[in-house]
Amino acid sequence: MIDIPIIKTKRLILREFREEDLDAYAQMSADTEVMRYIGKGKVLSRGESWRSMAAIIGHWYFRGYGLWAVEEQQSGEMIGRIGCWFPEGWIGLEVGWSLRRAFWGRGFATEAGKASMDFAFTKLKQSHVISLIHPDNLASRRVAEKLGEKLQGETEVLGIKAVIYGISREEWENLGVRS
Repeated sequence: MIDIPIIKTKRLILREFREEDLDAYAQMSADTEVMRYIGKGKVLSRGESWRSMAAIIGHWYFRGYGLWAVEEQQSGEMIGRIGCWFPEGWIGLEVGWSLRRAFWGRGFATEAGKASMDFAFTKLKQSHVISLIHPDNLASRRVAEKLGEKLQGETEVLGIKAVIYGISREEWENLGVRS
């Protein structure tokens, strides 16, 4: 078993993925609006969604950290995935987020993003954290800015152009935006 920490914020629980999350995760991964800026912008089948969840759990196994399933405390619903991600070939440890469309616009990505950043800097002792975002994804760019990240350049991820937002531990601590 992998010991995945549970983090509670004001409205959310960041926890391990469970098999019963598949319905909600597959719904999110099949939504063209949710997926349009993730990876190659392709929706996932139910089977591909299951394999994606398995890869997320595998990341925890190999790296000791990863993406959490995000649960809204009030409803108990799994609303997305947020956390620390550094697969082979990545340019740095990324804090990334993706939420089911029904939960957009409520500040959940920022709330869980703050908890993930705090985890990256305090538990993982990272000196710098990034977020890789499709240039046209204005909503995610705003989340990165709310987290204190600044535009630091451009790169390619999976053959797709991405902008790099980033923040150092010192900048994070000076902002006082801990969760």
